Amino acid sequence: MTDRIKVLIVDDIPETRDHLSKLLGFESDVEVVGAAAGGPEAVQMATALKPDVVLMDINMPGMDGITATEKLAAEVPTTAVIMMSVQGEADYLRRSMLAGAREFLVKPFSSDELTASIRQVWTREKEKQSRFAPVVVAPEASRNGSGEPASVVAVFSPKGGVGRTTISVNLAVAAAQDGKRVALVDASFQFGDVGVLLNLNPRNKSIADIAGELQAGEQYDSFESFLVTHSSGVRVLLAPPTPEQAELISPPAVRQVLQVLRGENDLVVVDCPSSFNETTLGVLDEADLILTLLTLEITSVKNMRLFLEVCEQLGYGPEKIRLVLNRADSTLGIRVADVEHSIGRKVDHTIVSDGRSVVYALNRGVPFFLSNREAQVSQDIERLAKAVTGPPPTTASARPEKAAKVAAKNKSLFAWR
Repeated sequence: MTDRIKVLIVDDIPETRDHLSKLLGFESDVEVVGAAAGGPEAVQMATALKPDVVLMDINMPGMDGITATEKLAAEVPTTAVIMMSVQGEADYLRRSMLAGAREFLVKPFSSDELTASIRQVWTREKEKQSRFAPVVVAPEASRNGSGEPASVVAVFSPKGGVGRTTISVNLAVAAAQDGKRVALVDASFQFGDVGVLLNLNPRNKSIADIAGELQAGEQYDSFESFLVTHSSGVRVLLAPPTPEQAELISPPAVRQVLQVLRGENDLVVVDCPSSFNETTLGVLDEADLILTLLTLEITSVKNMRLFLEVCEQLGYGPEKIRLVLNRADSTLGIRVADVEHSIGRKVDHTIVSDGRSVVYALNRGVPFFLSNREAQVSQDIERLAKAVTGPPPTTASARPEKAAKVAAKNKSLFAWR
């Protein structure tokens, strides 16, 4: 195999380093290029060896794994870190991700878990790096008629209950009503609600129907037969009908789905779950734009600030993230200026609160953009859709460029004024 994954092992216990080296020695596509006993040695060896993946123990004397990972992110940015720890607390996971780690393994782990993590992290990093390389695309490569691939827009929030799915559905409908060819993907694979909001039955068709084939390496040029077309014109790829089927859907399969849908649409909207996992990170990596929702609640603002820190560590530029403030006119004692000061950047889009229209439409299974087009909340969604897709093309002009925004560096805690 010509493309082997170069791995550097970092652990202060010699027996652990030896055990991991032996385990990986049985893998034909993995090469252990070195082993370090501590953080400083790991940074030195990684700088010289340029490994693809570093297996990093989090608890080491002197320089711990968190500090070493931060140094590697700055000095060897092409190297992906998989953190290892005997403790699986959420705080350890959050600190590892903030430092730049791409995966977190809790000891003891099996050989299969180890090798699967290495391969998934390596694959995702290779795909991410390839998107920064210049690529020449033939005009006929896209089947959406525009001569260019679609934009993939991920709708995400680090906190549930902020209206993420409602915004995703109505954004897709608004873009479709504007003449765009739109695909909507429900990536909340365990408890997806897109089908409920559109009154569609996931038992007819869902991503679970193709998960097995994709997992086995099957290649598709089109997913048309798996999409359910809504009366608005939006073509929907629904989540599985039962939570356990979510385990059948792998991150590479999701990326393949998004890549194929790019070529068949003008816009691909992905409704993401409010949690970080391998699949969600794959979607966020693949997305051209991440619409990140928050509300005027202190927990929502706190989670947003942490999420933006994670985005910075993951290498997402400020132009990839747009902040959408939902229920922006709510009088909850928190001002928009206070929110912007806390999270360190401006809110890009606002959507008003209209509980009557939204809940009534939800219970009927009809998007409020269709049932109450004149409402202020619908007008806000229409403005958001135009900002994401641009106006309807009247000539063969290119898409409007996304305005780059400068990320503020103020990461202080709340400073109420």
